[in-house]
Amino acid sequence: MLPQEIIRKKRGGDQLSDEEIGAFVEGLAKGTFTEGQVAALAMAIFLNGMKRDEAVALTLAMRDSGDVLDWSDLPGPATDKHSTGGVGDNVSLMLAPIVAACGAFVPMISGRGLGHTGGTLDKMDSIPGYTSQPDNALFRKTVRDVGCAIIGQTARLAPADKRFYAIRDVTGTVESIPLITGSILSKKLAAGLGSLVLDVKSGNGAFMSTARDAGKLARSLVETANGAGLPTTALITDMNEPLASAAGNAVEVANAVEFLTGKRDKRLESVTLALAAEMLMLSGTATSLHEAALVTRNALDSGKAAEVFGRMVSALGGPADFMENHTKHLPGAKVELAVSADRAGYMSAVETRNIGIAVVAMGGGRTDPGAEIDHAVGITRLLPVGSRIKAGEALALVHARSQSQAEEAAGIVREACTISEEKPNVHRPVRRRVVADG
Repeated sequence: MLPQEIIRKKRGGDQLSDEEIGAFVEGLAKGTFTEGQVAALAMAIFLNGMKRDEAVALTLAMRDSGDVLDWSDLPGPATDKHSTGGVGDNVSLMLAPIVAACGAFVPMISGRGLGHTGGTLDKMDSIPGYTSQPDNALFRKTVRDVGCAIIGQTARLAPADKRFYAIRDVTGTVESIPLITGSILSKKLAAGLGSLVLDVKSGNGAFMSTARDAGKLARSLVETANGAGLPTTALITDMNEPLASAAGNAVEVANAVEFLTGKRDKRLESVTLALAAEMLMLSGTATSLHEAALVTRNALDSGKAAEVFGRMVSALGGPADFMENHTKHLPGAKVELAVSADRAGYMSAVETRNIGIAVVAMGGGRTDPGAEIDHAVGITRLLPVGSRIKAGEALALVHARSQSQAEEAAGIVREACTISEEKPNVHRPVRRRVVADG
């Protein structure tokens, strides 16, 4: 099929056939579609959208552009979760071992940071010796023996999506809901899962800032995934403030260890356990959300989940005593600076995106795709919205590599926090559940 004819058809607002979409994805993978042609079709899709059948066809074709994993030999269901990205969102680090401790298997293939949002893979790379991109044999062995493994995407999983995303990134077409849907789900389908739960963020720290846009994305993901044969549900969760009290890489890993061993941020706990229960029910490990909630709480409070996380770290090359001595193993920043409140009142709002930007500016994220990450920098002790504050009290603690860097980040954090006289209403962390029937 001629690329220009496929482009012309979608430019005119017509629905593409499965064969036309398949030809396009083959052209992506083999390089027979030029970058200009890929960009033109991406813009046509951005402007005219896609029907559900088109999104399903795109997802399946990109899945089949590379390897597709098979977990049918496991003695239990394979399930996973995907987040659309946020600040202080270290949920995956606790979620995978909690679900594994309950009897399901979690082959979690994660990504790096994007824009102001942190990446699970960058966080795991904070752990010395941890192999975040193991070969397939070690990946499979860890999942089977431990119950979970948090790793990065290999080059052979949905390679067409990798090229497509790179072109979208420089042509202003990233925010297309059907293209976001295909990008996320092609990789998850290639991972060979039996079920998937999505955490779609909404708020001033999310890519989808409004509840309406988050709902559109959640529905697109759930309908397309189920249309492609993957049982999927979604939770829309609040990102109008950082989810954990820490934002960064090593600091979020430390926060996760504390969570697993008993010291937990309340909002983070609500979202993590809600997603865990959803994963257990959807995978068939539990028969109801109520049963799943009881089982996940027991896995966390009994220490089973903490044990699983420690075993996973060790199996993938990290320290065997990581859970007992994580502060010794994780990198630390040279400078710590408290961000003090200039007046008394209540924490009434946080510009969450700016908290993420402060971390990126210190080197905890990337301004260039090939840049190295400073895993030690970050922000901790972030006060939640609704907190009563005294004048001079610390709003947060900045971890930086220099005094000047710390002062700059502290200024961003202080500016991002609004202190008011009246106590604000606090957003519920889990807003809505989206299932296949709407």
